[in-house]
Amino acid sequence: MSSVWGRILGDLRNPLFRQGYALMANTVVTGVLGMGYWLLAAHHYSPEEFGRGQAVITAMRLFASLTALGFVGALARFLPVAGRRTPELVLRGYGLAAATGGVAALGFLLTLPMWGKTYSVLSGFWPGLFFLGSVLVWAVFTLQDVVLTGLRRAPFVPMNNLVFGVVKMGLLVALAGALPSGGIFVSWVIPTALALIPVNWLIFGVVVPRHVKESDAAQEPPRLREIGRFLAGDFPGTLSILGIVYLVPVVVATQVGEATFGRFSMAHTLASMIELLAMNMAVSLTVEGSFDRARLAENCRHALRRAFLIVTPIIVVAILAAPLILTVFGSSFAEEGTTLLRLMSLAVLPRVLIEVYLSALRAQSRARMLATVQIGLAVLVLVSTVVLFPYAGVNAVGYGLLFSELLMGLLIFGNLRKILRGGETGTQAVTQESAGAS
Repeated sequence: MSSVWGRILGDLRNPLFRQGYALMANTVVTGVLGMGYWLLAAHHYSPEEFGRGQAVITAMRLFASLTALGFVGALARFLPVAGRRTPELVLRGYGLAAATGGVAALGFLLTLPMWGKTYSVLSGFWPGLFFLGSVLVWAVFTLQDVVLTGLRRAPFVPMNNLVFGVVKMGLLVALAGALPSGGIFVSWVIPTALALIPVNWLIFGVVVPRHVKESDAAQEPPRLREIGRFLAGDFPGTLSILGIVYLVPVVVATQVGEATFGRFSMAHTLASMIELLAMNMAVSLTVEGSFDRARLAENCRHALRRAFLIVTPIIVVAILAAPLILTVFGSSFAEEGTTLLRLMSLAVLPRVLIEVYLSALRAQSRARMLATVQIGLAVLVLVSTVVLFPYAGVNAVGYGLLFSELLMGLLIFGNLRKILRGGETGTQAVTQESAGAS
């Protein structure tokens, strides 16, 4: 026991593991509180309102993330070396994410009749205005965690989301009687808006000034042109991945009833949390790869081992206990969601390889390859899901993910091995590869 504890303490002295473990802890906190939130929602709201709340929140996150998630890779890559330009980079990210998300949400609201009965609840001036405001809030909320991670302050992230999750659950129950229609969405948005105030005070009042002070004054911050070239490759790819995470559920919501979507969404959400665990260590890898290029190969090997060590037992439990887990929300959830949860959980295994590879590419600023892999994966998932949907229903999402990520994992495996072996021939291999990256 003492040796295990000693190893954990040793890991926490390594920024790669400290950041990765903090983000994984955040996923666990978010997952546990999220399950509690949706369990309360299932008991305090009707099945139709449960599904409607899930659908509206998914749409909000889709539009808020159009640019916000596109900046995740760029902020993780460039914040560590931004120096005196750090405040400018953060504010530009916030502004562009909010503006793009707002325009997309406005287009959605103007074409609302095209999106089916589920989203008719947003018709009217005030519901539409509230939805538009929620998109702007969520865009900033998404990026503030990335900013803390990029500045090596990831341990603050789970603390923030713990408070956010508890307040959200309390408001959900409080609104069940006063606002039976719309209470789920309102209880999600209000705490999000309130959380922006203390977290951004921490970022701009403490974390950013300290980072600027500790930065090497002689180091030239990245120029906007350099960041733009990176985004030109990374953003289209990230936008494609966004289609997998958020667009697929929105499309499903237009094809099935509200109650059915609620049961689909619960299984989808639980499986996505397991996938986030794999992505957490990868984000930390991008940050550390930007701080120290020479150790990229070594950090890739560490990240890969730790990610598999952590997610594999969780995947096994999810596959074996899927019916039991979903029965907590009701027997109908287990009947309709078990296969989907098992398929999506199994798909996380090849996703670990893909995420570590993508993070290594970001650390090397290999934007063109980033776009190729991400767009290719998104096309595979979307096409296979659409083709299988008439035969497998909502389970087509799981089959499409598993097939696509296994295939992409096989395709990138050779290049990933080259990166993992980079440290065996010294640090020169990484330097040369990144210097010649397109």
